Amino acid sequence: MAENLNPFLIAQQQLDQAAEIMELDKTAHAILREPMKSLTVNIPVRMDNGSVRLFKGFGVQYNTARGPAKGGIRFHPKETIDTVKALSAWMTWKTALADIPFGGGKGGVICDTKEMSERELEALSRGYIRALGNYIGPDIDVPAPDVYNTPQIMACMMDEYATIAHTNNPFSVITGKPVEVWGSAGRKDSTAMGGMFVLREAAKSNGIDLKNAKIAVQGAGNAGMYAYLLSKKLFGAKVVAISDSKGGIIDEDGIDEAKLVKAREETGSVTGYEGGTKVTNEELLEWDVDILIPSAIENQITGSNADKIKAKMVLELANGPVTPEADNILHENKVFDVPDFLVNSGGVIGSYFEWIQNREGYYWTEDEVYSKLDAIVTRSYDQMEATRSKLKSHGKNVSPRVAAYVIAVERVADAMKFRGWY
Repeated sequence: MAENLNPFLIAQQQLDQAAEIMELDKTAHAILREPMKSLTVNIPVRMDNGSVRLFKGFGVQYNTARGPAKGGIRFHPKETIDTVKALSAWMTWKTALADIPFGGGKGGVICDTKEMSERELEALSRGYIRALGNYIGPDIDVPAPDVYNTPQIMACMMDEYATIAHTNNPFSVITGKPVEVWGSAGRKDSTAMGGMFVLREAAKSNGIDLKNAKIAVQGAGNAGMYAYLLSKKLFGAKVVAISDSKGGIIDEDGIDEAKLVKAREETGSVTGYEGGTKVTNEELLEWDVDILIPSAIENQITGSNADKIKAKMVLELANGPVTPEADNILHENKVFDVPDFLVNSGGVIGSYFEWIQNREGYYWTEDEVYSKLDAIVTRSYDQMEATRSKLKSHGKNVSPRVAAYVIAVERVADAMKFRGWY
């Protein structure tokens, strides 16, 4: 039977597995299997050629028992409501695991930003906020950038919200903004930086010496590139492989930063790298390295290739890169797979810091941001491992993902119970 790769069904399957382990109340389980609110909107945009094109957008608020919905807005040609629902579910568990006062939400628009001008993108972004303006706000739903979205786009969205809400203080409604309009120091690389703090702790737990470790990074977007740079800078690790949507490159001597930058500038892809060996994304995943960092999109490691993963550790910097079937296989093969909603939680924690600073009107230094981020993700990692050990002592040998789910689901279920939702 073929593996089901629908992202929302995967999110539900992951929840179901944790619910069974923790013997979750059936009513709470039923509530948590579905989003509280899902919206589909149509956004008319006048294009540069004078025509009007209709774009379909989505907004999902999965659960707000612990606070305002929080999640990014994706601009992607293959965006679907099921993807947005899945991502909003994962945001719910992500904020709960980090123990910050947010729920989970997500947004998305079906579009190809590579085929749109800056003016068209701005018009689309403002149209999205007009369509969903009644459903967002600093205490309701706080969006941020995601795939093919930028701080500049978020600034336009914030400005449009200011017009709608008749306010000159719209800053805490949107995070991931440029620092010039009260974004936070350290926010740009907070996703990867949080992942590096998790990597440090996971390496300690698994006896991996990062100075002598070989790393492969799948994905050369914001998170992947920072993972490449920071793993070298912070730990002296050797990144021997990196890829983008066009393919990957292997250099066993270590990917040279200057050559990588040149390749991307001159050819638009890491595959233009001089020297090394060109590989497909599939081949990169199966390369013989110590640590594999999937930083691209969901469903990259599945039941069909999980047995071929040679890495000792998988650090899920992307959202949903490992399917439930693959997670079970990796666990059986003793590959330490650190789940996405812990590894990439630095992004939403950075957004939380930005939200706090916007509300207080007082701003922190980059070092303060990193120090607070380190404390939260390290605490989350320790709690995940403690829960895994506790479950193991009760005869339940679960993966890191299931242990993290148990923590997050319990926190959301408890909030719903105390609020009288069930």
